[in-house]
Amino acid sequence: MWQTEIEWQHVGVEERRFSATDLHELAALSVEEEDEALRAVYAFLAEWFSPASTVEVQTSGSTGVPKRMRVEKARMMRSAVRTCEFLGLRPGDTALLCMDLKYIGAKMMVVRALVAGLHLWVRRPSGHPLADVEGRVDFLSVVPMQLYHTLEQADERERLSRVRCVIVGGGAVDEALERRLEYLPCRVYSTYGMTETLSHVALRPLNGPEASVGYRPFEGVSLSLSARGTLVIHAPELCSSDLETNDVVRLHADGTFTIVGRADNVVNSGGVKIQIEEEERRLKELIDVPFALTSVPDRRLGEALVLLVIRDFPMDDVGLFDAMKALLPRYHVPRYILRVAAVPVAGNGKIDRKACRELALEAGAVC
Repeated sequence: MWQTEIEWQHVGVEERRFSATDLHELAALSVEEEDEALRAVYAFLAEWFSPASTVEVQTSGSTGVPKRMRVEKARMMRSAVRTCEFLGLRPGDTALLCMDLKYIGAKMMVVRALVAGLHLWVRRPSGHPLADVEGRVDFLSVVPMQLYHTLEQADERERLSRVRCVIVGGGAVDEALERRLEYLPCRVYSTYGMTETLSHVALRPLNGPEASVGYRPFEGVSLSLSARGTLVIHAPELCSSDLETNDVVRLHADGTFTIVGRADNVVNSGGVKIQIEEEERRLKELIDVPFALTSVPDRRLGEALVLLVIRDFPMDDVGLFDAMKALLPRYHVPRYILRVAAVPVAGNGKIDRKACRELALEAGAVC
């Protein structure tokens, strides 16, 4: 039932349908279309239906400089089939595309529509993707920020509850957000993957009877640990060679895994190794506004932990230090607090770790 021959694929986009025979029209629309989101879709479809065997994608840049790379269309289709099979998507189902098409997650939404015969509704990337969607949506892919804002609005939350399945990628779903999903009737999954794996290779149910703290890899994907304790992915249909990630994980006997954090987000402060993501999860009990942890060089400690928190967080610094001392292990308490107008995020909603560190370094008079 899956259409993996590009010359036979077709896809509905808003009120129109396109196939390989519309290549020249798509090329024109990719320039002439006034709606920016639709223009990006037409440009990608023109690239997809072209004779080239690869398409260009961009990494998120959440931990460094964004990179451009070319990936094989055939591998993208194999990834799309796995997701569509798992979620039970069928021809005629509708999918909402509401993410930036620079990134693999959004491109894969279009590829899934092509492979499974889905109909695409398209919205400009924003914090409220369901704000003006009145028709049926069977499949939705969002980043955590979009999910959070959707749940804040009663009408958008009601529309979300009618979606059959939702996947959330581009960042971690925190416990508070996860609790708000518990009673939604739609199926919601957190995804694990990256540009190099052509979107996700594992899913974690966030609600319903199958809700789990562990990610389960798709069939054909095997996992191991590197000498550094980071995840190694073996997925020959998606990656030409084994991929060693920077994610520190725990592998479990039932085949699932949990994420501890990124190896490059370990701060060595006075000989104590601190995993930034673990500390951020703990601090979410205390701080209910955007914040992030980073580090700066320190003569005595080597590295000093810095808390970036938005300026209008009501607790003063003294009170915040006292609360963190009561919550965190002794040597895990941030040494400095830096109030910022906004916590830097990359285009896909992830915390921009590089920009956070640069902010802290620029505030050297404070730190």
